[in-house]
Amino acid sequence: MFQIHGDGLSRSNLQNFFVVSGIEALPSTRLYEAYFEKQWGAKRISLKVGQLAADSEFFNTKYTDVFTNASMGWPAITSLNLPSGGPSPPLAAMGARLLVNLTDQLSVLGGIFDGDQAGPGPGDPQERNRYGVNFRVNDPPLLLGQIQYAWNNKKGDPNLTGQIKFGGWRHFASFADQQLASNGVSFAAPGSSGEPLLLAGDIGGWAVFEQQIYRVPHSDDRGIGVFARAAGAPADRNLVDIYADAGLEFIGLRDDRPDDKFGIAAGYAHVSKRAQALDADYRTLVNPNWPLRNFEGLLTTVYQYQVKDGWSLQPNFQYIIHPGGGATGPATSSAGKVLKNASVFGLRTTLKF
Repeated sequence: MFQIHGDGLSRSNLQNFFVVSGIEALPSTRLYEAYFEKQWGAKRISLKVGQLAADSEFFNTKYTDVFTNASMGWPAITSLNLPSGGPSPPLAAMGARLLVNLTDQLSVLGGIFDGDQAGPGPGDPQERNRYGVNFRVNDPPLLLGQIQYAWNNKKGDPNLTGQIKFGGWRHFASFADQQLASNGVSFAAPGSSGEPLLLAGDIGGWAVFEQQIYRVPHSDDRGIGVFARAAGAPADRNLVDIYADAGLEFIGLRDDRPDDKFGIAAGYAHVSKRAQALDADYRTLVNPNWPLRNFEGLLTTVYQYQVKDGWSLQPNFQYIIHPGGGATGPATSSAGKVLKNASVFGLRTTLKF
């Protein structure tokens, strides 16, 4: 469960894609995950059923755990394109997940989720499912699938471990065209119906690579790891059609500070060509100064300092390039407004007991 307080920088101030905090959410007491899990064959097969999140198993890499930006967990391409952000913080979804470890190195993962855990309607999805107890099961489903292969992953293996993953999603709901109204003309046109052209379903795919490039002698996880992720989705029905991030994490390099971590990463979210075409229509038909969105970028670095067992501090810095893709969208500003690059300094403290 979550007990959430306070405001959010991205929601209230930055209006950006790469939400600056993975724990940013509307204030509420909210149920997150609640599920049953059954395992067979010495954990070769695992089935989860209930209210689940997908971000901890799909499209993930272990070398992003030090970062505080939300997109370093559940990437912006899925949180922006899927209804209610997809099954990820702060809203999990009813569903089932099956994991099959075919060998010690090769495994496949599949999930079926309710496709809109907050349900359709206006306003913020977190307001429509404020307490996390909607338990919706009748919306068009979301399917997720992933195949992953790891090497040198057995405990005590002297070689450097790594992993590669390929996956994708298929959603069966209707999605709004990013440029056209239901009568086939641009939303910006005077003759627009004001209702979006609906397109059947949505798909997307991703790839993840992670590799340990240095290991502290006589340890398993301490060392340096690199990661890279890339994803794509159709431009006509998605705000973001291309996404990529990459970075590296330093884990416990000093013997006297084995639990400290340092990370540096960059992210890129491309505004789809169809959404850019709508901006061009607004510039032609409404306002010649209307800004044209193109991409949002992220540069971030963070250090996790363990004060003592169970208590850590994480000072972090994030630089947001072209927040919102370089401008607010037509739905949020009738006049259009270029958003300035943003520098964000943060400090997170965590207590475990």
